[in-house]
Amino acid sequence: MNENLDALLPELSLVGAAVIGLLAGSWLPRRRQWLIAVLAAAACTTGLVATAVTMATGREQTVFSHTFAVDAATDAGRLIVLGALLLVIGMSVETVRGHKRETEYWVLLLLTGAGTLALIGANDLLMLFAAYLLASIPAYALAGFAKDARGTEAALKYYLLGALLGTTMLAGTALLYGAGHATLYRDLRAALPAAPYGLVAVGLVAVLAGLLFKAGAVPAHFWVPDVTDGAPTPVAAYVTTLPKIGALIAGYRLLHQALPDSDVNWPLPLAILAAATMTLGNLAAFFQTSVTRLLAYSTISQVGYLLMALAVATRTDLSQKSLIFYLAAYAATNLGAFAVVTELPHARSLDDYRGLARRHPALAAVLLICLLGLVGTPPTGVFLGKLQVFSAAIDGGYTWLAALAVANTVASLFYYLRWLAPLFTTAAAPAHADTQTVLGRWSAATAYTAATVSLALGIAGGAVLPLATGRLLP
Repeated sequence: MNENLDALLPELSLVGAAVIGLLAGSWLPRRRQWLIAVLAAAACTTGLVATAVTMATGREQTVFSHTFAVDAATDAGRLIVLGALLLVIGMSVETVRGHKRETEYWVLLLLTGAGTLALIGANDLLMLFAAYLLASIPAYALAGFAKDARGTEAALKYYLLGALLGTTMLAGTALLYGAGHATLYRDLRAALPAAPYGLVAVGLVAVLAGLLFKAGAVPAHFWVPDVTDGAPTPVAAYVTTLPKIGALIAGYRLLHQALPDSDVNWPLPLAILAAATMTLGNLAAFFQTSVTRLLAYSTISQVGYLLMALAVATRTDLSQKSLIFYLAAYAATNLGAFAVVTELPHARSLDDYRGLARRHPALAAVLLICLLGLVGTPPTGVFLGKLQVFSAAIDGGYTWLAALAVANTVASLFYYLRWLAPLFTTAAAPAHADTQTVLGRWSAATAYTAATVSLALGIAGGAVLPLATGRLLP
């Protein structure tokens, strides 16, 4: 049995930093607890370096009885998650600085990040469920970190739905184990084609229910707007970005590795869910006036586009690279928009952004890049990501889904423009003049970095796309 701990260095760096940070934070005075943020950033950097070394040396392997795979998808997912986690840390600095629970914030962020990394490489149903729990439980606490009425309500809804669908996921794991007499994906791949159809179908639906919850897809999307609106803005940025990366790559690996030869017709239901998710997200966002709720429904619609790659996971070779590249582009673009919202803590509605281009032109430019990027406007990374996903859907036989996605993309321009138009008006500032007071340099720097990455992925996409290709290890 391969028990090479070096293969898990990115995950271990986050967990180790969380343990050290919790112990150190118990003794540090409040004015020194920023050191835990430095420790968290160092852990992410360590993970990025370790991942880069693994990719350079081509050391693909499965570890611990094949329950965790270190392959192309795992390495690419690690780069996205750790890079995104660094951006979340950057936009969180001013929000939690001096808070009496500052250390706990960084520890929870590290733990849920480690859970997300575990989801990406999970190659076994029990490993998948354990990763789901590690990614979810700290996130529930983060959602209610502010301990106000809205945050408490958001955390409760998030927890209750997560507990329900987590239990459903565990039941599905039991059903698939009963059908295939195994939990390893490679063993299920061989056993499930001969298993009872109904048992496999119900078990798969139940397992996917938990992953759809993490991704924020229909019909498990109800928590997304409430948590995004009620949690601190950096936490909202986290829960609308990183869990999607872990859940969608985990779902892709499950479908591609465990069920390619099954008689269960899972691509069609996933295609229907993708269509429902992108359409509902866009329709619900049309008339939102709260910037956080608008971004929440925007993220739901983005999951719909991403689910297209899962629907054709075994039908085309384009599915893997399209999914991973789109996730990278979406993560940078979405976090850039949230960083601007973080930088302007009192601007809660679209109207509060009137005249932003005159007062803060750099922030207005970032918002312009990120919102048009989420539409899929060149030369941003999301444009290339959508092009790849739509091509994969057509190549996989779902031309109707690609056509619907194009229509949704055009429709989404309406509500993004409702936010962008006020930026360039010359009308007087809002009556409550402090709505455009900036928070600090860290969240601004995060916004500029994220927008730059989004543009770089669009311009240099040809050099980045090969990093998302490569076989999945059995």
